[in-house]
Amino acid sequence: MDNTVVISTPPHVKSKRTTRGIMLDVVIALIPCAVMGIVYFGWQAAVTELVALASCVATEFIYFFIANKGFSNKCADAGNVCKRWARQFDFTSIVSALILALVLPPRVHFYEVIIGSVFAIAIVKMLFGGTGKNLVAPSTAARVFMLLSFSVAMNVYVRPAVGAIFPDSDLIQSSATNLSGLLVSKSEIYSQPIVLMHPLDLFLGTGVAGSIGETCKAAVLVGYIYLVARKVIKWWQPVLYLGLFGIFAVFLSGFDYPSYTLDFSLFLPHILSGGVAFASVFMLTDYVTSPKGGLAQFVFLIVAAILTAVLRYFTNLEIVSFVVVLMNLLVPLFDKVFIRKPFGYKRAKKQKEANK
Repeated sequence: MDNTVVISTPPHVKSKRTTRGIMLDVVIALIPCAVMGIVYFGWQAAVTELVALASCVATEFIYFFIANKGFSNKCADAGNVCKRWARQFDFTSIVSALILALVLPPRVHFYEVIIGSVFAIAIVKMLFGGTGKNLVAPSTAARVFMLLSFSVAMNVYVRPAVGAIFPDSDLIQSSATNLSGLLVSKSEIYSQPIVLMHPLDLFLGTGVAGSIGETCKAAVLVGYIYLVARKVIKWWQPVLYLGLFGIFAVFLSGFDYPSYTLDFSLFLPHILSGGVAFASVFMLTDYVTSPKGGLAQFVFLIVAAILTAVLRYFTNLEIVSFVVVLMNLLVPLFDKVFIRKPFGYKRAKKQKEANK
């Protein structure tokens, strides 16, 4: 007879879903973006992805090995430590590696990717206790860290191998970071906004010089459909964020023209440019660094959308990573203000109803 007693915190819900299974679904959803990044940017994108994968997994293993005293007594317990690491491996480091690689420029140096990967796993994730205990998303925090540390290399973007479909889209050198020339011309000689890239080119990523995995929105859409079908994320989360962001971005664009024009033809260029689409699917929906309750998630995404639109307008930069990190830090506040209904809770009947 097995007398083992398992002690865990409530609620005690039995489910076939595991952290490993969910993270594996996220990895599968990221594959289209990773593949299209290699198709568009060649072997350098592939090297960035492989280096990030190897660095993140190796960092997690080394940290776990040291923390579990794998080097003690002349590595006498090294084999058992390695087995324990393999049993607890849940693919979270692979997810962090892929997201980090896909939000980087294709020409970033390999040693910078290694430094960013070590920062993501060792500092942001493992130092705070590992999976489920990090305050911010490791990959997003690492991108911000790299942008501040390697600002030159992190702002070098190149055109993809696949050129723009529409000739007018090829007039400018755009990027996921510098949006000042991508969407509209702010010259006073124009009374109407001018879109310099066709929405189809922005959707497919053709002719758009940007980050490895953020460029092709078609691949992001495939990942979104897969995650919704697998019930990893809720369908309305990216839709709410992107829709509200696009509306506010259009509204703010009207301030740049004498006639205060609200041209909703700018809606698609706004949501298809930069990294907002990728962030809406793979960053803002992270389980650990997003609110737990439905109402809290709703308000969380509304605030994130407005903040992204406002900061993007005033900076002309792709600041979605900074917004994600800031919103991650505010998650405890959202969870405290918008308290979830306890599991199994039933509202008490009113006294009159009870007396009937």
